[in-house]
Amino acid sequence: MSEIHLGVIEARYADLIWAHEPVTSSELVKMTAIEFNWKRTTAHNVLRRLISKGLFRNENGVVTAVISRDEFYSMQSRQYVEDTFSGSLPAFIAAFMQGSQITADEADAIRKMIDNAQE
Repeated sequence: MSEIHLGVIEARYADLIWAHEPVTSSELVKMTAIEFNWKRTTAHNVLRRLISKGLFRNENGVVTAVISRDEFYSMQSRQYVEDTFSGSLPAFIAAFMQGSQITADEADAIRKMIDNAQE
């Protein structure tokens, strides 16, 4: 799948949709009026952009995800590691951990993830 870029507002709107899906477009208009102080046309325009980027679909006025929130942010994370650390997960972890400590529970959870990824 091609890389999807979201601006801050698009990301906030996408998170709102993911949190409430399936949701009608009219419910989204009401939510964005409260959450972002948007008018109906703004809500529909930004929704159209998110649909054109392949994140959501609107069928008969009901908006659902094509890509889940977890899938999207997983793709973004992989792309960040690729772009910033030449795809090196160890280099990313070294940079992330610089000057930080983790708990024993966090270390155990990471070991389990590594063990599961190797199987």
